[in-house]
Amino acid sequence: MDKFEAFVLGIIQGLTEFLPISSTGHLFLGRFAFGLEEAGLFLDTMLHIGTLVAVLVFYQKELLHMIRHPFSKLTWILVLGTVPAVIIGLSFEDFFDSISKSGSTIGWEFLATGLIMFMADGVKNGHKKLDDISYTDALVIGSFQAAAIFPALSRSGLTIAAGLFRKLDRETAAYFSFLLSTPAILGGIVFQGKEMMSGHVEAISFSSLAVGTVTAAVFGYLAIVSMVNFLKKHSLKIFSYYVWALGILILILQFSGVM
Repeated sequence: MDKFEAFVLGIIQGLTEFLPISSTGHLFLGRFAFGLEEAGLFLDTMLHIGTLVAVLVFYQKELLHMIRHPFSKLTWILVLGTVPAVIIGLSFEDFFDSISKSGSTIGWEFLATGLIMFMADGVKNGHKKLDDISYTDALVIGSFQAAAIFPALSRSGLTIAAGLFRKLDRETAAYFSFLLSTPAILGGIVFQGKEMMSGHVEAISFSSLAVGTVTAAVFGYLAIVSMVNFLKKHSLKIFSYYVWALGILILILQFSGVM
């Protein structure tokens, strides 16, 4: 893999981790476009580290608060929001790994992502802020996050939608979604690290790794800022239309044997 390919994959990871259009699904498409069966587990891990850096920088105040006050309500709602994905991910690890590698379901998953966001966007605007999020809200949003273990169900799209269903205001729904991504991304890095320790590591140059990681961090941060501001005044429906079009295109390509 050359530095240009790593740069493009870094952009894809950084933007689509936080735009509600599925990072895993788009990385699969990016690898397909470059003719790469796998981007390399090490590179994939470093791309996730890049987006983790973006989240840590953006939410440094909240994360420092949780370090200083480990039993605060914010800590507990993040823990509760993470539990469903941990249970589902550990229970069905092999299943999700196989469908993620095959990409056979991503067309349908893009369509489902669009439908869920479209429905959520039609819900009457809520009023809850971060301090108003209940433990039940956190569990419901976390359950939507667990569903997003499917490769092209957007984690950010589903958790933002769940926040809107639970009457969070639009900005807070995005804000909590991205904050909740911190343990999710960290957990993904740990799982990938475990697999790398088993010897499943592909050779890739340091320069390509550095380019991909930095690019993912920069574009991830820009995506967080943009989405939090975007949802203050704009609709999720534009993203629904995009993933619907993409899902239909993928299904056509799959049925025609191109993919």
